[in-house]
Amino acid sequence: MIADLKVLLLTALISCLPFGCSDSSTEEDLIPGLDVSSLKAQVSSNKRSNLNDQISSSRQTAITVAVKKVSAAVCGINVTQFQEARRGNYYRDPFFQFFFPEMIPRQAVKSLGSGFLISSDGYLLTNEHVIHNASEIVVSLSDGKTADAKLVGSDYVTDMALIKIEGKNYPYLEFGDSDNVLIGEWAIAIGNPFGLFEINSNPTVTVGVVSAVDRDFGRQRNERVYEDMIQTDAAINQGNSGGPLINSIGQVIGLNTFIYTGDGGKGSIGLGFAIPSNRMLRVLQDLKKFGEVNRSWTTGLTVEDIPPMVARYFKMKSAEGVIITNVEKGSPAAEASLEIGDIIIEINEKKIRKEDDIWKVIDDSDLRGGDALKLKIIRDRKAYSVSLRLRELRNNTGKTP
Repeated sequence: MIADLKVLLLTALISCLPFGCSDSSTEEDLIPGLDVSSLKAQVSSNKRSNLNDQISSSRQTAITVAVKKVSAAVCGINVTQFQEARRGNYYRDPFFQFFFPEMIPRQAVKSLGSGFLISSDGYLLTNEHVIHNASEIVVSLSDGKTADAKLVGSDYVTDMALIKIEGKNYPYLEFGDSDNVLIGEWAIAIGNPFGLFEINSNPTVTVGVVSAVDRDFGRQRNERVYEDMIQTDAAINQGNSGGPLINSIGQVIGLNTFIYTGDGGKGSIGLGFAIPSNRMLRVLQDLKKFGEVNRSWTTGLTVEDIPPMVARYFKMKSAEGVIITNVEKGSPAAEASLEIGDIIIEINEKKIRKEDDIWKVIDDSDLRGGDALKLKIIRDRKAYSVSLRLRELRNNTGKTP
């Protein structure tokens, strides 16, 4: 009995060897005319396709959708500038420069930046420092083509420039409301860092969050004024200047402008700053219409420092502030109901101790016609708040006087 069982087990093992573990009939014999191998390949291909679709769908985020929406409108800006070459001090002598200007050595310098299309007919926005003193501006488009650009208008103070390329039906970006930007929301910086458009025409994307808003740096030593800046930790490097900072729905909320690099000055350390979109739109109106920004305005006020005797009369603890000595008829000051003898002690929540303080507020604020000043005044020994709206001045040609 045991011997018979051993024989059966041995027979089963032999039948399961590679040459004897299957039926002698083929798959084609089971269903005549059916190419099973082809069917298997088709099923496998369909499964792979469905799986790839599922994986692709699972990888899609608000960020990837926003980037796909805007990338085609982001461009590289290639600039040729002629700069004075470094030579002996005599080249910088005013006498030499006046009588021998053609002998001052100059050299062509190439620089790179970013920009983005804001209309279908070829208007682009970038930083003024990207195209400053440019003799030639060439725009690299995301489809690999290049186009010569002309300068429409620029504003050194706000560091913005409007350029244009010929053509129609360009993709362009939409502006968001920078007043509604949320601290902590996604921020996407897109541009041409280190001239990577030369390697591949697709822009570079970095992602972070809005770290802070309303960063006021005031007037810089180079005379530029940076106000209400959006701070982001999205990586911004050399060449990113002029590119857009967008939100997660693909709207422009800022113009990437400068970074803090720390002591080493090596590049992005997570402190980038962008001009807010609402400020950009305001400047763009003037750049497109006039080619410049008009900063001529009037208040109709005349003020002076407060003499000690006047301070004593008003029982003031000190002579800090300025006193209004004249109000022009029909002026913004008259419309704001300001009167001779009113004492201004604050403008835009900044203390005014003397007349020079007013000019500091003006310089740091980059004021223009239409802006409103918030004044705190003393009248009849009582404090009042007054809003004074500046009136723009232009001559008959529409240009700044």
